[in-house]
Amino acid sequence: MSHGYTALTVRRDRGVAFVSFDHPPVNLVDAQLITDLDRFHDEIHDDAAIRVIVFQSALPDFFLAHGDMRLVSEPETLAAYAAGPGPGLYRRFAGLPQVTIAKVAGRVRGGGAEFLLYLDLRYAALGSSWFGQPEVSLGIIPGGGGTQLLPRLIGRSRALEVVLGGGRYDAATAERYGWIDRALPAAELDAFVDDLAFRIAAQPPAAVAAAKEAIAHATDARDADTDRETALLMPLFTGPEARQRFSDALAAGAQTHPGELDLEGLLGRLGAVAVE
Repeated sequence: MSHGYTALTVRRDRGVAFVSFDHPPVNLVDAQLITDLDRFHDEIHDDAAIRVIVFQSALPDFFLAHGDMRLVSEPETLAAYAAGPGPGLYRRFAGLPQVTIAKVAGRVRGGGAEFLLYLDLRYAALGSSWFGQPEVSLGIIPGGGGTQLLPRLIGRSRALEVVLGGGRYDAATAERYGWIDRALPAAELDAFVDDLAFRIAAQPPAAVAAAKEAIAHATDARDADTDRETALLMPLFTGPEARQRFSDALAAGAQTHPGELDLEGLLGRLGAVAVE
């Protein structure tokens, strides 16, 4: 299961699969990473030996960056994405029988942040984790489930603040908003999440499956109206303003390590120029 990936590394231990995003420089959600996630999903789905999956990052500054901006700036890249496993991939992770946990350290934005919404549990390191949905700053909307699932976690008003403001949120604020389940000191994150994962993996499998299914009926990520979200997103994706803003962002350093460290500032400067 852990061989042959190019953007992931996978380690098994006592019924837990630890999946590390390892796609320098910023863990960009591009075709390479999507292909690996698609393959991992298919390989893990029916693996009864794995009861819990922990997603983490091998890069200290980034958990997951965001979707590849070339989806908008290069029409051929969007066409390849639409024809591949990308559309609907995140929703499939919500249907995994295993309990899925995010162990976040570093920045997670856009499509990367939307991936978190489909997981069962989310934990983050204080002082080294930041969250954001910058899509509106680029002329589009969150199109990977964000407009549907984020309001379920943090409420309508806070979701509007996050999506329309395009700001960066630290782990303490994300915890207060309900975006994540708990924010912990960075030195304690690994031990807390790993202990929880091993405890869940040791529980009776039938009881865990029943509990997960029963709770899912209350707030099921799989019933989100992502078709409507996609219908609203696609005209923006292919429009001239978004294409210009994505191209400008790439030219200004987006999807490079220095540019992604303060992507919100980079987009803010481009936005200020656009309205002058």
